[in-house]
Parts: sequence; C-alpha cells; structure tokens
Amino acid sequence: SGAGKTSLCLAASGVLHHDYGGKKEGSVTVDGKDVAGYQSLSELARNVGVVFDDPEAQMIFTTVEEEILSALEYRGLSAGVIEDRLARIMRTTYLEELKDRSPHHLSGGQKQRVALAATLALGNDILILDEPTSELDEHATKRIADILKSLKASGKTILLIEHKFGHFRDIVDTLIVMENGAITAQGAPDEVLRNDHVRGMVQPDFSKTAKNGVHAEKNEPIITVSNLTHCYDNVRALDGINLTIRKGEFVAIVGENGSGKTTLVKHFNRLLSPTSGDVIVNGKNTKEHSIAALAHDVGLVFQNPDHMFFADTVREEVAYGVKNLAIENAGAVIDATLADAGLA
Repeated sequence: SGAGKTSLCLAASGVLHHDYGGKKEGSVTVDGKDVAGYQSLSELARNVGVVFDDPEAQMIFTTVEEEILSALEYRGLSAGVIEDRLARIMRTTYLEELKDRSPHHLSGGQKQRVALAATLALGNDILILDEPTSELDEHATKRIADILKSLKASGKTILLIEHKFGHFRDIVDTLIVMENGAITAQGAPDEVLRNDHVRGMVQPDFSKTAKNGVHAEKNEPIITVSNLTHCYDNVRALDGINLTIRKGEFVAIVGENGSGKTTLVKHFNRLLSPTSGDVIVNGKNTKEHSIAALAHDVGLVFQNPDHMFFADTVREEVAYGVKNLAIENAGAVIDATLADAGLA
C-alpha cells in the first residue's frame, strides 16, 4: 500500500490528468494519443475501461441486468446487438443466474463481477483493474482470474493492480513492482520473482507465521446467537445460525464470498435485524436496543473504510464516535487512540 499503484492506474486511465489537481510531469499516451489531448474522460472511456476496488461506487441501477444494459444502451447499439452482447457478457462473467437480483444485495465477489461486466459492456480495448480481488476469497479470486484469462485470449489489453499475484501468474506477460512511487522491477514474472525481496512482496508465505491462539472456554459468553435466520429479497442469507463467542476470545469467521459472514456480524450491532431468531450481545437482546446503544458494546470496521468517514480531518473522524458516545476524558482518549494507530 502507498507504493503508487493506484496513482499509476489513474494516470493510465486519464483520471489523474482530467479530474485531479496537483503538479504533474511527463506524459501518458493511450492508443497513440496523449491523455491531455482527449477532450474528456468520456472520450477516453471509449478506449479505457476501469474497474475500481470498490464496485459499489460504480453501481446505480436496481438489477444486475439493468447495470450492464445501461452501458450497452449508452453506446447507441441496435436492439439486436444489445441483446446478443448482453447475453455474451453475462455468460463471460458468470452472472446469468443473478440478472434479476439487486447488485447492492450481492456478495463482494458477485458485485465485483457486475462492475467488470458493466465495464466490458462499454467495449473498451484496454481494461484497468485496481485491486479487484482485495476483498474476495480464494474461490471468487479464481473466478476473476478465469474471466481475465478469457478476456486476454479475446485480445484485450489488461493492466491489473493486485496483491494476490498467485492466481494470475500463468496469464501475466509482464510483472511490474512498485515501491515509494517508483518502478523497482519490471519484466517476465519468472525473471522478476528470482529476487527474494520481490517474491516476498507478491507471494508471502503466511503458513510459517500462523499460530494457535489462547483459548477462552472458561470465560462467560459475550455474544450468543440462537437460531438466527436472515433473508434478502427472498434469498436466505443466514439459515438457523447458532453461535457462542466468549469474552476475550479471538474468533475468525471464514468462508467464500456470499456465505453470510458480513450478514452475520451486522446483526451484532443491529445494522441488520433477524428475520427470525435472537442475538444477545453483552446481555442485551439486539431486538430491544438501538444501534446507538449497542455501539457501546460493539465496534464494527467495514471492509470498505470509505463507508465510515464523515469528518474533514483524521482527528475529527476519531473524535466523532468518542463524543457521540459521551466517553469521559474524550480529549485524552482521542490522543491515545491516534498515537496507538500511528496517526498522531
């Protein structure tokens, strides 16, 4: 993080030139033309499609099919061509069974495929993906890799900003490594990965660092979930969940995208309410308490931090929750929190 990968992505797509301030030097050429020579991002978008790491930022319609259809209609294609390309894109991105679902109620991996499909519908020759798998599990990441392999075979030029290199190694022609805003290595993957430092950056071995945690079986329960069921649009996201988490316990919940992990934890502070069943947090049934009241017991960090920001500065952001919860010695708590997080 902070190496400059996303900035390079924004430069290649023309967004950095047309939408950002600041001082810029050098040039970026897309399809033989300097990005400064394009009249607008809309003109550039005919050549370059961008898929960001937050797919929700690219979604505005109520169904998956509408999301993709709008991009095809934007191009002014005939009804017959639109129908054919819609079917082909749906097939390529494995979205046929999801076409009538709301994109906002899909899993992270499914949303990412919708964003990719909508971008493909614009018919760009160049596709830029900014960490499309950052919030995806292994299965969903492999599916994205399979889609990109197919797109590469069709002749697309692809620029992938990515941490999970392993799934893409067999389809990547050139590997570029960036650190502190500069390119430090570039070449064929096998050649670049001979460097131990580079290999550790793109293919870390976490198996050597994993350890068993300290068990807390004797501690009292702090979260109890009983027969919890939750449905979205008649889709059963949780089905009779029973779970006990004890005070001081470190619990990891794993599973594929769409398996219900996020839906489950959103019940702990009442961002979601049970369709049936009960959730007891620190002795409180969440059905009987507000989100504000439960905030004293449960802190939730979203996978996309942008969804949590309200204030103009880092200090104001940290102070927002502290002051709303009427915590004593708020100033000292804010200072200590900033220091602990390396943000002072």
